[in-house]
Amino acid sequence: MSSLGDQSTVLDALAHRLGTDPDGPYLDFEGDAYSAREIDAASNRLAHALADLGVVRGDRVATLLENIPAQVISFFGALKLGAIQVPINTAYKGEFLRHQLADSGSRVVVVQGDFASRVSLIAGSGVPELSACIVVGAPDEPVAGVTHHDWGGVLASATDAPVPHAGAGPGDMACFIYTAGTTGPSKGCMLPQHYIVCLADQIARAWQRRPDDVVLTPLPLFHFNAISICVVGTLVSGGSASIARRFSVSRFWPEVRRTGATMVSLLGSLAILIGDAADHPDQTGHKLRLCAAAPMPPSTDAIWRDRFGCATFSGGYGLTEASLIGVLPAGETNKPGAAGKPNTHEFEVQLVDDGDREVAVGEIGEIVARPMRPNVMFVGYWRRPEDTLAVLRNLWFHTGDLGRLDEDGFLYFVDRKKDYLRRRGENISSFEMERIFHANPDLEDVAVHSVPSELGEDEVKVTAVVMSGATLTEEDLCRWAIDHVPYFAVPRYIEFRSDLPRNPVGRVLKYELRDDGVTPTTWDREGSDVTFERR
Repeated sequence: MSSLGDQSTVLDALAHRLGTDPDGPYLDFEGDAYSAREIDAASNRLAHALADLGVVRGDRVATLLENIPAQVISFFGALKLGAIQVPINTAYKGEFLRHQLADSGSRVVVVQGDFASRVSLIAGSGVPELSACIVVGAPDEPVAGVTHHDWGGVLASATDAPVPHAGAGPGDMACFIYTAGTTGPSKGCMLPQHYIVCLADQIARAWQRRPDDVVLTPLPLFHFNAISICVVGTLVSGGSASIARRFSVSRFWPEVRRTGATMVSLLGSLAILIGDAADHPDQTGHKLRLCAAAPMPPSTDAIWRDRFGCATFSGGYGLTEASLIGVLPAGETNKPGAAGKPNTHEFEVQLVDDGDREVAVGEIGEIVARPMRPNVMFVGYWRRPEDTLAVLRNLWFHTGDLGRLDEDGFLYFVDRKKDYLRRRGENISSFEMERIFHANPDLEDVAVHSVPSELGEDEVKVTAVVMSGATLTEEDLCRWAIDHVPYFAVPRYIEFRSDLPRNPVGRVLKYELRDDGVTPTTWDREGSDVTFERR
């Protein structure tokens, strides 16, 4: 473990940095730089302001923000009151956004001005616990239904004096990260304080992170990766982190050069896009020594090592509920396609059959794990005790993922048992997608499922039955989807059929649809003139 000890909180990590390097570079947002002292002072102001709005220990404070300083300030500001931060995907709107605000019971939402209209559409209706909204920047529409406050005014009028300790310990909740629903709506994964610090330490061990490293990422702060690696990991390991507002192939190498990055944290699909791009003058003479991205195909791995002169790390496996279950031990060489080895520092890991009996080496089984010490994994799903018990049956956390172990102890991810999709780093709930598509009056029936993507992970396909007499086309349905689902969930493929395959009790046989894949009658958005803003 780090010098913070076996059980520590996120605020312990901040205090550690304030005691060792308060004024050195900590976080950089595309040239807008902050020290730990500056983040501490700003989050004190926000904590005092939130307290004036009635936020107390255990309350939830949601954010709908891009990768801007306000996201980090909100994270620490909530934690200083013993409140729980709920970062929401900035692509969410309508029912997706309403569900997470209502389900979390968030009392306050901090929203970027560009997205204020999304909150205005649902505030005061179906989100009974939401009482206030703090808007960062000029709102695209005044927020109705709750009290409306300006971010700049709130911080300017509050004191930056230290906030009295709220008494939150290592096992108290720090944030809810919502997972993709598979058999129901998305669930709030309750993550304790120490889990975040522990994951930061796990990654630092695996990457052999040094106190002078500069970590660059374009990954969103509403996901757990950037929170643990850049925001908290930089407090634990030292150095600094640079957080891009969003991913851009053309700006990637100039940002590497500008920041002096020594490590980059990406998704496998993003590493592929950079590897496939044309040469850039800044891709030589840089300081990068590690690109961490998974999954990374051997061909992409070779590009990063040979063409870019950068070591790679793709040997890891984990979920929001428990990370990292699999990780490549420092100093070892990963096998092609492997997710490292089971993490024996924090977990006991097994592969089991449907009866929870351990399978033999080389056989495929569900990956299950249980903690070796307190507060190193989630504590359950918010307000969903039955769902929590279902994944913790027989005292093991069941990932729902299939894997195998080889004779040398390397772990391989094989497939998902859960019926969700993952497209370019985003988990997509087929249940929620189908609920949205069922609202289209021209559809009689619909199934949302995955087909393989050439970039790895999944592409979204909608297989639907059109109402008799309707004149709906596949392009019409795609354009309708743009206004109703997050940009990353807009289907690439659409196919109309006369019926959907079902089992005797009426459930759609999605495995048959996945096996059918892209058929001769499937419409492909990438062959059309349909375009939309990716926000």
